[in-house]
Amino acid sequence: MFMGTVGWVLYVCYGTDFVMSRHPYEYSEYLAGATSSGTAVKYYIYDNIFLKYVGKAAAVVLFLLATMSIIEILNNNGCFDFISELVRTRNSKRLLWTLTLVTFVISANLDNLTTTTMMLMIMHNIVKSRRQRMLIGCAVVIAANAGGCFTVIGDPASVVLWGNGAVTATNFSAYLALPAVIAWMIPTLLIGRELPARLDVEWPAAPYRGDDTNLNRWQRLVMLVVGIGGLWFIPTFHNITKLSPFLGALCVLSVLWIVNEVFNRKLMNSDQMIQRRIPRVLQYGSIQLMLFVMGIMLAVGAVSETGFFGEVSRWFDYGIHNVWVLGIVSGIMSGLVDTFTVAMTSISMYPVVDMTNAEQWSDVVYMSNFMTNGAFWKITAYTTAVGGCLLCFANSCGLALMKMERMHVGWYFRNCTFKVLVGWLAGLGVLWAEVYIMM
Repeated sequence: MFMGTVGWVLYVCYGTDFVMSRHPYEYSEYLAGATSSGTAVKYYIYDNIFLKYVGKAAAVVLFLLATMSIIEILNNNGCFDFISELVRTRNSKRLLWTLTLVTFVISANLDNLTTTTMMLMIMHNIVKSRRQRMLIGCAVVIAANAGGCFTVIGDPASVVLWGNGAVTATNFSAYLALPAVIAWMIPTLLIGRELPARLDVEWPAAPYRGDDTNLNRWQRLVMLVVGIGGLWFIPTFHNITKLSPFLGALCVLSVLWIVNEVFNRKLMNSDQMIQRRIPRVLQYGSIQLMLFVMGIMLAVGAVSETGFFGEVSRWFDYGIHNVWVLGIVSGIMSGLVDTFTVAMTSISMYPVVDMTNAEQWSDVVYMSNFMTNGAFWKITAYTTAVGGCLLCFANSCGLALMKMERMHVGWYFRNCTFKVLVGWLAGLGVLWAEVYIMM
């Protein structure tokens, strides 16, 4: 947030130079014959540049807010209790694969951090050995990031790509589904080899829900279908209306909220819905993620308007001229810095290319990587999401695991980094084959 604020303050301080170099005709039309002044430049930046980036950032944050609220309503009403029933086993392989499979599927539709925290809570209450919890928790983090990267609504970076028109929902998922599955399954298989055949588990008592909900199984199933099924409808909503995806998410949230109040009307009328099962740490983590996304997008917007990203992209085009090398570099950087920051930086360096005027490009084949549904956007989404698991502190899901299990970076590096690297490279190889076979 500090970076975003300072970035725009510095941009305004040198606003005249930036505006005259990048928006001279638009600024001239804005003045409409009036004399240019420092105040006029500032108003132009606010009305025509700054608010554009605020709108893009707000669209992503509102989408996250809607999906986080959806999962909170579902969790409060016990709609995910069936997960605890599925993992009632001492068999390490069954518990590991069940938890990660559910995480993979849910994170493709809902926020990664919220999904990870919920799954870690379930696992923490069952498995008693701290080492076993850390191993299974690492697999959950990997599954959440891999699952979130293959749908346009599963990861903030994917939402940005979709909102910018860089990808379409069906094409994006068709290419990234198999690489994401491989990036999840290979590390999970390797982690499973380090677990004993029988886990040290203890089954907690069923949570008391008298003060927050008394829904039966079919009502919980209806709410789950409305919540998750509604999210699957968001790409169709966007294709029909061309409105921002967050509006579809808010629509789903509003319908689910109505269903929630209808099913819980007796408790609401008696003022019994006071206690909430959602933990404070999840609420704070969700708020931090939304503020972080807003700050990063504003900071990247300020840098983009200076023209710096354009200079960097031209250097990459002439010096490297290979989107796969760029993707690998982005993936490694996302494991060292931060997943969303690196993804937004890579996305901001290139505009979506209109190939209807292909004759203007000296290298049509290379520039086709940056058109709608081009290879660069898929490579960036995959490498940054999965590459962010190379080290646990580079993504919000890994940080949640570190806090919950008091896990050290060194332990994660020794026990998980190589496994993630193998799965990441294997998935990238599959994506490379898909691109050259299907495109």
